[in-house]
Amino acid sequence: MTKKSLLIIGHVWPEPKSSAAGSRMMQLVQAFRSQDYHITFASTSAKNENAIDLKSIQIDEMSIELNNASFDDFIKKLNPTIVLFDRFMVEEQFGWRVSEHCPDAIKILDTEDLHCLRKGREQALKDDESFDVNYLFNDTAKREIASIYRCDLSLIISEVEMSILKYQFKVNEQLLYYLPFLIESVSPETIRNLPKFKDRQHMMVIGNFLHAPNYDAVLYLKEKIWPLIRKKLKMVELHVYGAYASEKVNQLHNEKEGFLVKGFTEDVNVAMQEARLCLAPLRFGAGLKGKLIDAMANGTPCVMTSLAAEGMFGTFEPNGFIEDDAKQFANKAIELYNDKIFWNGLHKNGFLVLNARFDKQLYIADFFLHLSTLTNNLKTLRLQNFTGMMLQHHSLQSTKFMSKWIEEKNSKSDSN
Repeated sequence: MTKKSLLIIGHVWPEPKSSAAGSRMMQLVQAFRSQDYHITFASTSAKNENAIDLKSIQIDEMSIELNNASFDDFIKKLNPTIVLFDRFMVEEQFGWRVSEHCPDAIKILDTEDLHCLRKGREQALKDDESFDVNYLFNDTAKREIASIYRCDLSLIISEVEMSILKYQFKVNEQLLYYLPFLIESVSPETIRNLPKFKDRQHMMVIGNFLHAPNYDAVLYLKEKIWPLIRKKLKMVELHVYGAYASEKVNQLHNEKEGFLVKGFTEDVNVAMQEARLCLAPLRFGAGLKGKLIDAMANGTPCVMTSLAAEGMFGTFEPNGFIEDDAKQFANKAIELYNDKIFWNGLHKNGFLVLNARFDKQLYIADFFLHLSTLTNNLKTLRLQNFTGMMLQHHSLQSTKFMSKWIEEKNSKSDSN
């Protein structure tokens, strides 16, 4: 029997220490490894020092090029059972080549988060307007929803985004699969060994600075929220962590104000366990927030905006306070920082949420059962997705011929 094989085409090489997207990708890798898939990870991006060494965990690595027929030879030889696209832009670039050379491969899109939702919210914030469908139905949405239709299955990380896709965009539910963060359950022993209220000090905020919502959140903290907190808690510091801190981020560092830009942290767990509070004042974005998962896993209560909390807690009580007004956000942070009884209760909430909503054992078996059903009924399910067939024909024909033109242009340029 031929071994099941998975090709992941990554937007970037996974950086689990730098971003929630990197952590998410490695969770998917580990899930497929647990089912004995042979995995190849390919990307057009350059690798940097923060990227995980996939070879060390027996994952094959392949550098690929855009608009180059070498990918066709590569995928024909590999002949994967499943191809997973890391975000819709990657499906746009390589989906047609996969369909042409491996038509029987199942095509899965990992959306990471709904880019159209994040873009629309960002624009609404810039315009100082309420977010509505006029902002949601943007040009990114047209591309992203088309990509979802062209794939056999799309992995959706947030229940809120499942609802938006089903009820706002009217996407057929059989094309979507809810698969949130997949984490290890938190054991009672782990909980007992975490630092207590009295052993922690200061507040923290964390996020990859290549991600626009994170920079906006830090700027919002600096200008509107932290001065209010610092006025009441004069000796408390805010530690700002995140990979790829630019010069404009580093310039926010001010020791006199207790606003300390620490930059990249090698171990988020250490940073979380030292802090008494995690702040997440996100004003736009989408998906689930890895920073809140890390905070809950380390018993660090949060003060967060409703957008940061979106999709995280379901019917459970949050591991902190949810506030959208800057003054109320600051007041809740001050109250939670000082109140041991409040802190202890909210600290416990996080473990309940993680174990009830994000334990990987709740999802992995059902996901692979779903994949098995999809594999056995692939032709029928594709016939039922006429919109996808139509988009495959029209959209990818234009992408294909543009790519072929670039390919030809590049080859002529190389020969001159």
